[in-house]
Amino acid sequence: MSILVDKNTRLLVQGITGREGTFHTEQMIAYGTNVVSGVTPGKGGQWFEGDQKKIPIFNTVKKAVEITEANATVIFVPARFAVDAIYEAADSGLELIVCLTEHIPVLDMIKARAYLDTKKSRLIGPNCPGLLTPGEAKVGIIPGSIGRPGHVGLVSRSGTLTYEVMYALTERGIGQSTCVGIGGDPINGTNFIDVLQLFEDDPNTEQVILIGEIGGNAEEQAAAYIARHMSKPVTAFVAGQTAPPGRRMGHAGAIVEGKSGTAESKVQALREAGVKVADNPDKIVDLIAA
Repeated sequence: MSILVDKNTRLLVQGITGREGTFHTEQMIAYGTNVVSGVTPGKGGQWFEGDQKKIPIFNTVKKAVEITEANATVIFVPARFAVDAIYEAADSGLELIVCLTEHIPVLDMIKARAYLDTKKSRLIGPNCPGLLTPGEAKVGIIPGSIGRPGHVGLVSRSGTLTYEVMYALTERGIGQSTCVGIGGDPINGTNFIDVLQLFEDDPNTEQVILIGEIGGNAEEQAAAYIARHMSKPVTAFVAGQTAPPGRRMGHAGAIVEGKSGTAESKVQALREAGVKVADNPDKIVDLIAA
């Protein structure tokens, strides 16, 4: 088993005819993901003619879902259109929405998150690399070649560190159940606790890696959840431990206010919850293998 995506995922690509959508659709198909349809308004009735598969293009998500029975979507749409793409996907009843788009205004995401809370759809992202269940399905931009099927679940706010840790695990012969990039924006659709709960309930996941970073209090909240509800071992790393105080770092999700959101406070909370915390990313695999 796995979480969120597997061989039964029937994927729709919103923005399939754009440069990024075209390139990554080819990559997802090559990995073995069952991409069944695409959506680009004004191009309905045309075909996405890839190297390996022809995919019908529709003007609307609703029509694509009706015809192809898609149950998940990945959004490759510019920021000014991305929230409308999320609304359209949710209104069409899709179970999983993965939005990779960066630079969506926070106020727009607050409204979108409130709307999604009234629907049955789960959003991963925005500003995330997507997710990968090795050997089954790739939804997003995580390189499929660095994954290996196994029993370690990974959830991360950082795309780059997701890739680094996955590669290190695979090099050591340690496979992954599912790797989930939740994104680093302050308002997202799925948080650490959501994914930790899914891994806790997944019989194929035996232990979990959590990769956090400075800013916000998501890691502290995750630590409280782990202490109360997780029976599986959790190993963590928090990026930004050497960030100079008082300096703006990275994206909006990495804003530190006073003592809240610092790497030190997150590491302390995780260790108090019984989590093994690595001092640098290279040490994560050593802690997992120990």
